[in-house]
Amino acid sequence: MAGRIEARLKELGITLPQPAAPVANYIPFNVTGNLVVVSGQIPLQEGKIAYAGKVGAGVSVEDGKAAARLCFVNLLAQVKAACGGDLDRVTRVVRLGGFIAAPAEFTQHAVVMNGASDLAVEVFGEAGRHARTTIGVPSLPGDAAVEVEGMFEVG
Repeated sequence: MAGRIEARLKELGITLPQPAAPVANYIPFNVTGNLVVVSGQIPLQEGKIAYAGKVGAGVSVEDGKAAARLCFVNLLAQVKAACGGDLDRVTRVVRLGGFIAAPAEFTQHAVVMNGASDLAVEVFGEAGRHARTTIGVPSLPGDAAVEVEGMFEVG
């Protein structure tokens, strides 16, 4: 039987992918106490980077937002694995960190990161409101346009 979070994802038309395997010397998530800390997720879709390049230089702000949203979907896949398949264990999205590949003159990082933040609230309601850091970087692994990491409280 699907829980309330799985039902909400279905309402939003979201199917979680298999969690991506690490590509270097790290683990995809770490559980400590009642926190799940998830390593940065890039906008992978069907095993390929769906949004590559730099936001503001070939990648539009709207596509950047879509990339951030997809990163959050991939975060949820990792959280689901960390919670033994039960996303209803998530009691709060504590923090998201966003990395936006962009040229030095780009200044709309926060708008791009709203793609992830807005989805967190769509999925978890008030419990999806979180602290956040968003920074611009010159490049990301695989030429991904966005990467998002997260911390979740679980019960």
